[in-house]
Amino acid sequence: MLLKRIIILAVALYVAGFVVFATSLPKTPHDLRHIQGVVALTGGDTRLDAAVALFEKGVGQRLLISGVNPQTTKAELKKLSRGGARFDCCADLGYAAEDTHGNAREAAAWARFHHYHKLLLVTARYHMPRSLSEFQVAMPDGTIIPYPVDPESIHLEGWWHDARALFVMQGEYLKYLAVTVLTALGLESNGLDQGVRGAESHAAP
Repeated sequence: MLLKRIIILAVALYVAGFVVFATSLPKTPHDLRHIQGVVALTGGDTRLDAAVALFEKGVGQRLLISGVNPQTTKAELKKLSRGGARFDCCADLGYAAEDTHGNAREAAAWARFHHYHKLLLVTARYHMPRSLSEFQVAMPDGTIIPYPVDPESIHLEGWWHDARALFVMQGEYLKYLAVTVLTALGLESNGLDQGVRGAESHAAP
C-alpha cells in the first residue's frame, strides 16, 4: 500500500509539474532596449528568421547563431534568413555547440569576448525554460532576456489534444527536470540532446 501511494504521489507531482511547465512558458518581451547581443539557437527557420529580423531592425550590437552545422556557410544562412547589411558585418556563426548545454557555453564565451552582459535569447517557446536554465548557469552575472518563437510544425496552443505537441512538450519537460536536478548537484548537463536534432528541423540542438 505504501509503495502504491508513493507511485500515485509521484505521478501526481509529475503531471502537476508538467501542467505548470506547459502553461507558464515565457511570453514575447516588448522592451528590447539596451540589448547588447542577440543569440539565436539553431533548430528551425522560425528561430533564425525571428532573430535576424530583430537584429536587422537594430536590436543588439552583434548576433550569434549558435549550433551551426559545420558545412553551412555564412552566405547560406544569410540567404536562408533574409539577412541584410547588419548580418554581413556583425553576425557571428558558432560551430562548436552540439546541444543546449554547448549553446550556453558557446554564447557565454562570445559574450565575454565582446564584454556583453545583457543578451536576447531566441529559441522555440517550448525550448526556452531549459535554455534559460543552461544560460543562467553559464552566465551567472549576465542578464538573459527570453524571446520565444512558436515553430510552424508544432501547435503549442491546444497542446493537450495535439499528439505531436504533447510528445515534444513531454520530452522537453523531462530534459528540463534533468537540467534542474543536475544543476542542483553541481553536475553538467551535456549530452541530453545527443541523437536528437530537434522537432522543427534536422539542425536543431
